[in-house]
Amino acid sequence: MQHTCVVRYLLGLLVIHATLLKAEWNTKDFQKREHSLTKPYQGSGFGVPNWDFQGSTMVTSNYIRLTPDQKSKQGALWNKIPCKVRNWEVQLNFKVTGTTRDLFGDGFAFWYTKERMEIGPVFGSKDYFSGLAIIGDTYSNHNTPNHQHPYLSAMVNNGSVSYDHDKDGKHTMLGGCQVQFRNMNHETWIAIRYENDKLTISHDMNNKRAWAPCFSTEGVKLPTGYYFGMSATTGDLSDAHDVISVKTYELDTAAGVPKEERPDIQPESEFIAAAPKEKKEESDLPSMSGMKKFFICLLVVLGIIVVGVIGIMIYQNQQENNRKRFY
Repeated sequence: MQHTCVVRYLLGLLVIHATLLKAEWNTKDFQKREHSLTKPYQGSGFGVPNWDFQGSTMVTSNYIRLTPDQKSKQGALWNKIPCKVRNWEVQLNFKVTGTTRDLFGDGFAFWYTKERMEIGPVFGSKDYFSGLAIIGDTYSNHNTPNHQHPYLSAMVNNGSVSYDHDKDGKHTMLGGCQVQFRNMNHETWIAIRYENDKLTISHDMNNKRAWAPCFSTEGVKLPTGYYFGMSATTGDLSDAHDVISVKTYELDTAAGVPKEERPDIQPESEFIAAAPKEKKEESDLPSMSGMKKFFICLLVVLGIIVVGVIGIMIYQNQQENNRKRFY
């Protein structure tokens, strides 16, 4: 009898633990199906309800591939319906895979922006955007000593700031974390939660059905009526970037906080309010690639050698003339 009670007690603890773990990972808020995307994708090959795609994007029965594992590809997937709720959470199930071990790129981005369906240089979408970008950068252009890649970061823009690829967005980054999401054999997720002007980014890379924190920041103001989207790009290096599902939830608004839409405000964050002008100008300057720097150094060295040889020839010629005068 005592053994039976102990077994029941342990089973009860396991059920409670599993319930709590599931509650950490799954939100109890209302799912917005018009902003969500799950398998099976209706109309595969001919279109997806409520979503548009462009570039190299390909719809299959198991995933939506934004880019294949090929060089110089760009693809995007955009929700057709603007989001009208103040507080929301998006859970993005994605997969990044490639055949190489050490050299791969470039990465993908999740968007909540005023603009949609505009292919551009920022991970497959336009620069000088208005809204929010969550960037999964897999290639380090800047060789930042503070972190390794892949790296997950956020940027808020009001259309006035350019994303600086050469510095991996260092000057415009709200926060970030190093996340090993490439070539995983299980599901990989990120959660973007925007609640009462607070942005929280979490991830589940270990298939534990529990969110691990990436970063959180307050004072982020985003208008309603913007569009959700995902995009990806490859350059000289490549990876396959897949979207498996998108689950969007409307969050409860806290008591005393207005629930009405605010489509007329400008995107705002601590960075945009305090961005030094010289940083923006610095990011606007075209930077030289490593190959250009190599050729410039080579030309300088060759120039020094040529000048040295000419100098020696002139010196020897003067010495010869002096000998002739002496004799």
